[in-house]
Amino acid sequence: MVRPGLVTAASLAAVRAAIRPGITTLELDAIAEQAIRAGGGVSNFMKEPGYIHTICVSVNDEVVHGVPGARVIQPGDIVSIDSGAEVGGWNGDAAFSVVVPDPSRPELVAERQRLSDVTEHSLWNGIAALARVGHLNHIGGDIEDYIDAQGSYGILEDYVGHGIGRSMHEEPPVFNYRVRDRGPVVKPGLVVAIEPMVTLGGIDTVTRDDDWTVATSDGSSAAHWEHSVAVHADGIWVLTAEDGGAAGLAAFGVVPVPIA
Repeated sequence: MVRPGLVTAASLAAVRAAIRPGITTLELDAIAEQAIRAGGGVSNFMKEPGYIHTICVSVNDEVVHGVPGARVIQPGDIVSIDSGAEVGGWNGDAAFSVVVPDPSRPELVAERQRLSDVTEHSLWNGIAALARVGHLNHIGGDIEDYIDAQGSYGILEDYVGHGIGRSMHEEPPVFNYRVRDRGPVVKPGLVVAIEPMVTLGGIDTVTRDDDWTVATSDGSSAAHWEHSVAVHADGIWVLTAEDGGAAGLAAFGVVPVPIA
């Protein structure tokens, strides 16, 4: 699964470099598609029944599953990009959020950047926990505790992470909050996509008329970060990070180990 992870990462890097005021979400979709094909992969999002695009682009109050189209990115927008690639029958899945600069609204930009940072750091808390916990659901407590310590944020409960392998979405679910059940044992062979979705307001959502885009009910801004992570005999490896997660995990004293 290393190759599809790296191709997924390359598609996100290409899109991130292209995000600017004036570009449309459909243009970002085309950039991701080109990067995935250049890496020898195909979009696994297109294999979802009824979905015809390479990525999901969610803007401002949209949390996940935003559909690319004619929407133009504006200064100050918080943009979440979710992408996945299939290579050789195996899958990768990852996401990031970015705030478009807007010198005329520094308070809005700072608030949304803080939201994105908290969400990203909660993801790394979850990944670091995966390296030491005995059961999968324990990582949700680490994610929740970190977010709660940062201020008043909402953690979506209706949408969670998932297993990943031959299919993009597999068992088991990966919760971003504390649950009573311990979940499956963390052992070599487990590969999961951890993906906290966090808002500046409440956790209730609505699905837009396109039957895909999930937005906050109260109109508050949202952020989404995700990585696919493998547990193997010698440790963990973040499949959708070029360095295997070394930079993100350094603060936790966790050293990712390449898969032999």
